[in-house]
Amino acid sequence: MQEIERKFLVKNNTFKTLAKAEKKIAQGYLNTNPERTVRVRIANEKAFITVKGKGNESGTTRFEWEKEIPFEEAKLLLELCEKGVIEKNRFEIPVGNHLYEVDEFYGENEGLIIAEIELNDENETFEKPDWLGEEVTNNERFYNAYLSKNPFSEWKSDE
Repeated sequence: MQEIERKFLVKNNTFKTLAKAEKKIAQGYLNTNPERTVRVRIANEKAFITVKGKGNESGTTRFEWEKEIPFEEAKLLLELCEKGVIEKNRFEIPVGNHLYEVDEFYGENEGLIIAEIELNDENETFEKPDWLGEEVTNNERFYNAYLSKNPFSEWKSDE
């Protein structure tokens, strides 16, 4: 029940032509405490509840527990969530032996595109396609829980 991932900004939309799958996602947070976030997510016709722990010093590894829940229950839980439901499309892109999940945000976070890659080990090597930009793994501003309360559209350009 451990997640090891790295996050990157995305420089352009060329990744879309490489996508093998796409999902429409709505997610909200029942709790955004950095020690333990509790998320409700609807992805196409499936729904999940997820608990995530605080990340380690590098920001790459943290506890993650996720269970599928009934779709109708997830819709009700989304109504109980804290302010700021995240809306995004997720593109799945295989690169070498790994899968990048690229999130293109909408609503209050429109204009933001983030790629994530899950790893088996923090020091694992992986291919970096040319559409990847700056790494933001340990930058909490790019965590979805942060974006739900501090949308990208409200950031000042000098942040």
